[in-house]
Amino acid sequence: MPQSLQALIDSYGYAVLFVGTFLEGETVLLLGGAAARLGYLRLEWVIACAFLGSLLGDQLWFWIGRRYGRALLARRPTWQQRVDRVHAMLARYETPLLIGFRFVYGIRNLTPFVVGMSRIAPAKFVVLNALGALLWSVVGGLLGYALAQAADALLGDIKRFELELLGVLVALGFSVWGVRLLRHRRARRGAREPE
Repeated sequence: MPQSLQALIDSYGYAVLFVGTFLEGETVLLLGGAAARLGYLRLEWVIACAFLGSLLGDQLWFWIGRRYGRALLARRPTWQQRVDRVHAMLARYETPLLIGFRFVYGIRNLTPFVVGMSRIAPAKFVVLNALGALLWSVVGGLLGYALAQAADALLGDIKRFELELLGVLVALGFSVWGVRLLRHRRARRGAREPE
């Protein structure tokens, strides 16, 4: 790996991991686990940064939901169907959902906001959110590590291809993010058009 890229990872790797898991999560965590397998980051710090980023990001969304939830929902009617879905899941599976929402595609980012709008006590949410964040960061970090290990076994000496592999993983992550952004914008545009 070029020294400048190594220096960037050394200087900002954990900060990027924290911010990435604060904002979104899965892709950044998997890349962090892979970087730990390649020797650029330490797995225990990857897990710790992901835990803190995810926990604090979801706590922020909880408080936004608690304080501004109804007003934001009134301004974003396209969210209503997903909000109703999360409310129904909360009514039926409250504790498992509060621990495991990070693993459910489609509701991961919305759930803390909806929980904030509900009558669930903040203390209960913070405890179950912390448990879920710990579980998610350990599983995701180890999965990224294992995927890099599997790639190493398949490709042989992965060090020869690490820059290309890292580039592909980053491009894939940005592609997933771009597709989500486009879908979100199309959904918003469709909601604004008169029938």
